[in-house]
Amino acid sequence: MSSDLRFTSAQAVAREAGKLMRRRFEDKSSFKLSFKGHQDYLTEVDGEVEKLVVSRLRALFPEDTFIGEEGERNASPSVWVIDPIDGTANFARGIAHFCVSIAYLRKGKPLIGVIYDPMRDEMFCALAGKGASMNGEPIKVSGLHDIRSSTLEIGWNNRTGMTAFIKLVEKLTVGSGAGMIRSASGALGMAYVAAGRIDAYVENHINAWDVLAGIVLVREAGGYVSDFLAGDGLTKGNPVLACTPKLRNAFVKASGIGTPKR
Repeated sequence: MSSDLRFTSAQAVAREAGKLMRRRFEDKSSFKLSFKGHQDYLTEVDGEVEKLVVSRLRALFPEDTFIGEEGERNASPSVWVIDPIDGTANFARGIAHFCVSIAYLRKGKPLIGVIYDPMRDEMFCALAGKGASMNGEPIKVSGLHDIRSSTLEIGWNNRTGMTAFIKLVEKLTVGSGAGMIRSASGALGMAYVAAGRIDAYVENHINAWDVLAGIVLVREAGGYVSDFLAGDGLTKGNPVLACTPKLRNAFVKASGIGTPKR
């Protein structure tokens, strides 16, 4: 089946998932908060959304396999990678900044990226070779060329620890002059790079379901992304740097992630 059909289907499924997420978010009594680990939030809504997305896509594309944050871990040459709620901490705490993230890979190449923010009704999507859009309008990275005027998001997780995070923050802000935000959704951070809202997203370690849809978006919006899928990136995660291309060398030098343009 064609990538075009998968692309339109992923958008429809993301929108349906977003409706479920928003309905549950607006009724706090409808779910309970738990933890997978320190600062690693989980709600039953995560599992519900993943089951919805997988069931819809599996019905349409039974030959495909799935990798999901909350259960499915079956890689193949034709695989969907899903984060049902990226920004679960925000969702659980009543902060309206979260999304569903859906990526599709064929033979190891990311071809489709769909990120839907149901609270703002913003659909970020990209198909390899066809550009990136938000709600049907083309998007591009910022084009900024001076790191001292840039704004980046630096993602944090408990896999690499606070010391490594603080060192990265120091190198990118104090060391280079960039301004920093942290919104607790790596997928939306990547989407915002693609849309030119921020200039870079950097994280010492990120999982595939958090970042692959954003990688397609940033590349199709004209940005640079480090080689996230190197080694065991698909199954074990990797560092990531995504940025507007004129700041590639500056961010690579400051973060130690990625390769400079020769």
